[in-house]
Amino acid sequence: MQRALDDILAGLGPIAIAVSGGIDSLTLATAAHRVTGGVTIHHAVSPAVPAEATMRTRGEAARQGWALDIFDAGEFGDPAYRQNPVNRCFFCKTNLYGAIAARTTLTIASGTNTDDLGEYRPGLDAAANHAVRHPFVEAGIGKAGVRRLAAQLGLGALAELPSSPCLSSRIETGIPIEAGSLAMVHRAETLVASALKPNIVRCRVRRTGFVIELDETTLGRLSPADAEKLVADIAGLGVSRRIAFAPYRTGSAFLQSAP
Repeated sequence: MQRALDDILAGLGPIAIAVSGGIDSLTLATAAHRVTGGVTIHHAVSPAVPAEATMRTRGEAARQGWALDIFDAGEFGDPAYRQNPVNRCFFCKTNLYGAIAARTTLTIASGTNTDDLGEYRPGLDAAANHAVRHPFVEAGIGKAGVRRLAAQLGLGALAELPSSPCLSSRIETGIPIEAGSLAMVHRAETLVASALKPNIVRCRVRRTGFVIELDETTLGRLSPADAEKLVADIAGLGVSRRIAFAPYRTGSAFLQSAP
């Protein structure tokens, strides 16, 4: 697995890696830096990117000696993105890769892995338009393989970092993306994570209300008293919609509820 990836990275030479601050892109950046020593790391900041993702990226860049470029890709200035269509990620990634391409002449690479290919990922179309390479896919590495590789590369606790797509993924398709809504979602998820220590938490903004999605184990042990307290605490953050709990579903922001 690692040998195949190393061969691919060696063949690519110096590359520009789009790093979100998640385990996939951080692991790719670590592997590529060790193989080629000539990578540049590009991290976009926006209301959709939690501050802790930027902190992780800065931390690893300092620890490993990466050339780090932090910038605003400008997707919030794109009306097509803000309207939140079902292919919102296409417009996000178009802005991201376009901004990186304007900042470097190197080949752009992403941390996409083979598991991502089985999901609806309109951002991959944007990647294709910018000739972005996906070394994990080319090496046949899925999410579990990325985590094993992260551990082998010495990334420690980051190898078990939960997946966490951008905050805009919490907003139901068709509801406009607003910076204030994303900040509210992040505050709510932070509160729930602190209170319940769940394996997975997603706070979704839907037409029908504000939905807290939890992994089945955490949802199963949620007592009525704890649920009532969480609802009150989240309402205290300024959430005025009806608040409900539901099992976590991958990609459920793409599912539109009845008006």
